[in-house]
Amino acid sequence: MKRWNGWGDEKNNLDFKLSDAGKNFVEGRIGKAKPLPDATLDQVLAQVPESRMPSHELISTDAETRVRHSRGQSIPDWLAMRSGDFGVFPDGVAQPESTEQVTALINFAYANDIIVIPYGGGTSVVGHINPEEGDKPVLTISLAKMNTLIHFDKTSQIATFGAGALGPDVENALKKEGYTLGHYPQSWELSSIGGWVASRSSGQQSLRYGRIEKMFAGGSIVTPQGVMDIPTFPATSAGPDIRELFLGSEGRMGIITEVKVRVMPLAEKEEFFVAFFPSWEIGVEATRNIVQSNTQLSMMRLSNPIETKTHMTLGAPPVFKKVLDKYLDLRGCTDGEKVMFTFGTTGSKEQCRSALKLAKKGIRKYKGVYTGSLLGKRWEHSRFRAPYLRHGLWEIGTVVDSMETCVDWSSATKAMTDMEHDIKNAIKDEGEVSHPFTHLSHFYGQGCSVYTTFMFRAADDYGQTLERWKKLKKAGAEAIVKNGGTISHQHGVGKDHAPYLEAEKGELGIKALKSLYHTFDPQKLMNVGKQVD
Repeated sequence: MKRWNGWGDEKNNLDFKLSDAGKNFVEGRIGKAKPLPDATLDQVLAQVPESRMPSHELISTDAETRVRHSRGQSIPDWLAMRSGDFGVFPDGVAQPESTEQVTALINFAYANDIIVIPYGGGTSVVGHINPEEGDKPVLTISLAKMNTLIHFDKTSQIATFGAGALGPDVENALKKEGYTLGHYPQSWELSSIGGWVASRSSGQQSLRYGRIEKMFAGGSIVTPQGVMDIPTFPATSAGPDIRELFLGSEGRMGIITEVKVRVMPLAEKEEFFVAFFPSWEIGVEATRNIVQSNTQLSMMRLSNPIETKTHMTLGAPPVFKKVLDKYLDLRGCTDGEKVMFTFGTTGSKEQCRSALKLAKKGIRKYKGVYTGSLLGKRWEHSRFRAPYLRHGLWEIGTVVDSMETCVDWSSATKAMTDMEHDIKNAIKDEGEVSHPFTHLSHFYGQGCSVYTTFMFRAADDYGQTLERWKKLKKAGAEAIVKNGGTISHQHGVGKDHAPYLEAEKGELGIKALKSLYHTFDPQKLMNVGKQVD
């Protein structure tokens, strides 16, 4: 069972405990902090109010079920869960097993003026699934039981899944057939294929497999106006693509129940490697050259000097780090200036050999130091574990969050610099400082994703800690808008990013979105308050 107040499964405790070196590093950057007290599940259950939900055979009003479907994984969610101050709970939770049952539930909601919130894996980090204050009952519809491979057209390489299938469900089912979707967001273990579509997700190996919009071929969406069945055309010029209406729609028009995706045969070989460049400027030029040369890598990630030092300190044994630093220093990559370049090759043995040869040539051209697959294997081993670090940091009173955008190459360095500067200084009025660090990922010929993580000390209580986070989030978001970036490359909009959407879409664009959502949901009951108000 998934944890009720954090990341992961209650049976598998994968929390990363900070090493002494890691703890000293964090405290050296932001100072020593004091952990805040955690509420117990029993304390939270005692706060759950009586349900306002009319009786329905598919809807549970059990208190614990409502608690477990109340929040996602954003920092406001984390603080709510840890403090026990949830605020609003859904009045009921349904777990349908078919498109027909979802249809019946939405019809029931419309007949009884009930707010509907779709729930996939519950991993949202921007407030997608949180109930809002209001007079109307709130129904959360979980797709957890709609999690199987429904049909597989091997000839066309189209697989149809129930929208509640989690990352492991998807890959395990396809692997039996010799195929893969190849979509690996950091939340892969816990997030759902329907949620990927609804939030326009991007996986770590998007350089090979593409983002979810490339994979999404069609499917079924239950709307208050009826069921939309989107056919799987390879391509069409017959007007706007209906698929695009639902990609990133975040439940505002209906609930995705079946997802048809384009899959690929399993790769013969896959490996990950690490190299280092002497400076950020050289690393950016080198990686831009590699991606614009169409070198067939499956993933690329360039960590700036601060992230390089942070990850090496938190994730590598001290003796190993000392030896590596000495070696790299001799090769011209000095500590504090060097940047880490992680990349992968996926495909046939010949494709991987060719891609690695070209990547190494590009690395040498820019005075980089190729270190082989040892650190790449460490990255592969821990690629989905970063969210668990939140637990280890929380134990020493430290909060960690991230912000991400996507910009053209000409804006990448300035966007990164502004985001880090503004986030670092956002809480100086409290005598506090945060520790931001950044990497580039999801590389395109035109530009890249800029992904900034930041740590800060918890305040004396939960309310002050939330206000501290709001300052940091606002500073980062405004830096993104100032640099012409998208407010989100892979996390979606939800509630937290909604105030900044108009800067990206424009007044007319927002008007068009509202009109579209009103067409499908004239009573304004579908996930209200998210994305556009």
